[in-house]
Amino acid sequence: MFTGIVEAVGRIAATQRVEGGARMGIEAPGLAGGLRAGDSVAMAGVCVTVSALDDASFTVDAVSTTLARTTLGERGPGDRVNLERAVRAGDPLGGHLVQGHVDEVGEVVAVQHAGATVMLGVRIGPEVASVTVERGSLAVDGVSLTVAEMAADVAEFAIIPYTWSHTTLCELAVGSRVNVEADLIGKYVRRLLSPYREPRERAST
Repeated sequence: MFTGIVEAVGRIAATQRVEGGARMGIEAPGLAGGLRAGDSVAMAGVCVTVSALDDASFTVDAVSTTLARTTLGERGPGDRVNLERAVRAGDPLGGHLVQGHVDEVGEVVAVQHAGATVMLGVRIGPEVASVTVERGSLAVDGVSLTVAEMAADVAEFAIIPYTWSHTTLCELAVGSRVNVEADLIGKYVRRLLSPYREPRERAST
C-alpha cells in the first residue's frame, strides 16, 4: 500500500528483456539505501518488488502483463520515474490509499500554466471516470492528485509548484501517456453496489 506522496525521482539505468518480462535497474541514491530485497516500491505508480540493490540503486522485475498494461514497457535508460516506498503502520498518510495497481493508461490533453499553478488535464476511460468525483483523488504516475474538475472523460488537476518540480509531472506534455489508478474506495463501492444496479440497467434497455 502507498499514499501517492513521491519520496524521490529515480532514473532508469538499464533495462533487460528476460523471459516473461523485463528487468530494470533504477538509480536512486537517496532511496536505495533504505530498501531491502523483497520490498515493494511504487515506480511511476506501478507496484514492483526489489530483487537486488546496493547503496545507490536497485533492480526490479516487471512481468509482461505489467509492461503491457502500464507505461513501464515504454520506459528505457535515462527516463526518470517517481518512487515511493510502501507505507508502514504509523507512517503519515499524506495522500490517499494507493495500491500501485494501475487501472489504465491515460493521455495528457492539457498543460496550462496559470501563474505558479499548472492546470493538468488527463483523459480517462469510462471505468475510471465512473468512480471519480470532483475534489476526490486519482493517482497519476504515482502522484496523489485532487480532481479540481471533472468534465466528461477529462479529469483536471491544479498542480502546486512543489509537486510540479519534485515529481516527473513537470516533464509531461500534451500527448504524454500516464499511469492512472482510480480511487480505491470508489472502486469498492461500485463493486458492492453493482448487484443492485445491474437489474435496473437491464430493465431499462
